[in-house]
Amino acid sequence: MAITTRTYAIIAATAVVAGLGVMWLATNSQQAQPESTDVFAQCRQGVVSGAGAIGGAFELVSETGATVTEKDVITKPSLLYFGYTYCPDVCPLDSTRNAEAVYLLDDRGYDVTPVFISVDSARDTPELLAEFTDIMHPRMIGLSGSEEQIKAASKAYRTYFKVQDPSDPYTLIDHSTQTYLVFPDTGFVEFFNRDVTPEDMADRVACFVDAWKTTQPGGAQ
Repeated sequence: MAITTRTYAIIAATAVVAGLGVMWLATNSQQAQPESTDVFAQCRQGVVSGAGAIGGAFELVSETGATVTEKDVITKPSLLYFGYTYCPDVCPLDSTRNAEAVYLLDDRGYDVTPVFISVDSARDTPELLAEFTDIMHPRMIGLSGSEEQIKAASKAYRTYFKVQDPSDPYTLIDHSTQTYLVFPDTGFVEFFNRDVTPEDMADRVACFVDAWKTTQPGGAQ
């Protein structure tokens, strides 16, 4: 059967309509895709592999001598760092950087708690921790505990530490050096490497805190 000009026109029009329908479905399908539920997406500088597995419960001994859990310690946005007071260079520098960032945040009206978790169960007594943290920042909380308690907290945050020579009273301890940003209930949201400046840390933490506040009763403050 011969195909008339009119038939060609109908076929062409049908194709156009079908094409428009596909485009409409594709566009609306994209629009229907749920947006990211990560309220911190705009604050992140990269994807943290296995972020959901970082953080969790711990039981440690405070610089006051009291046994505490993460619920006692992380009552506000907090910066957690694992180190030890006998550390000759890295820990004092990192802790000073964290304290400086918190001071900058203080000036902007952000209440962030710096936390120092010692991995040195043999030497870091509550008294030594209190002396160390008081030098760094008046709100810095020092935590330590038994070898088992420290290992459990370190495992929860996927950190690493190894005492070089347990028999040496002056031994050094190899350890990871990231600082972790955590929120009450929410838990871990980001980590900061050693090369992050106090100013950059303060800016990024402020972004996370602002986003976190929107999830709290009453919204952003």
